Amino acid sequence: MEKTIQENKFQETKVEGRNAVLEAFRSGKAVDKLFVLERCEDGPVRTILREAKKHDTMVKFVKKERLDQMSETGKHQGVIAMTAAYTYAEVEDILEAAREKGEPPFILLLDNIEDPHNLGAIIRTANLAGAHGVIIPKNRAVGLTATVARTSAGALHYTPVAKVTNLARTIEELKKQGMWFVCADMGGTQMYDLDLKGSIGLVIGNEGEGVSKLVREKCDFIASIPMQGNIDSLNASVAAGVLAYEIVRQRMGK
Repeated sequence: MEKTIQENKFQETKVEGRNAVLEAFRSGKAVDKLFVLERCEDGPVRTILREAKKHDTMVKFVKKERLDQMSETGKHQGVIAMTAAYTYAEVEDILEAAREKGEPPFILLLDNIEDPHNLGAIIRTANLAGAHGVIIPKNRAVGLTATVARTSAGALHYTPVAKVTNLARTIEELKKQGMWFVCADMGGTQMYDLDLKGSIGLVIGNEGEGVSKLVREKCDFIASIPMQGNIDSLNASVAAGVLAYEIVRQRMGK
């Protein structure tokens, strides 16, 4: 018998069994990851994989032992889906939130943030700094998991998070609507010397590698944070907080 395991709203939902997983896709649930038994390509599984491709869901082919370890029913039938703890917004929802407030858009874009604690902390900072939303990529990055929800300390209730296929292309599209983009990176212009007012997107990079080359090339400015210590990098969520509040300071005219 197939079974869908529901946790409370601060948890991810684990969906097991072919019919249950297919229904999750067709009902519009945001499926972050799909785990499929490797070399399993019968008709029902191919149908599920087509749905995953249609929704740009990350698919991982794994051994039966991995699925057995993940399963809480013992009847996964070769497929387990992890759905988001919260529903994703669209980029247009974020822009509409800015319009409703009569403010120029202020958006945080996260380039492959993999640590759920960092993502949760950044969403919390985005909310407190008055950002209208957060954009994350669909692949090679953490989604809205239970840990993210808890770390955000409730900010996910108020701050829309959109998931996009291509971050660089999204930046290009938003530029057409008058937005400017600044990324955090070493060797850039000191943040105090940049004009960060108006419609702006703040790009924060991966914990280890920073902002990817392709995304960095799409940005209008590169901002560096002045540091006086013996090490030369900040945690991604801390860097996001420092730069976000420099944007707040400038938007307030201070």
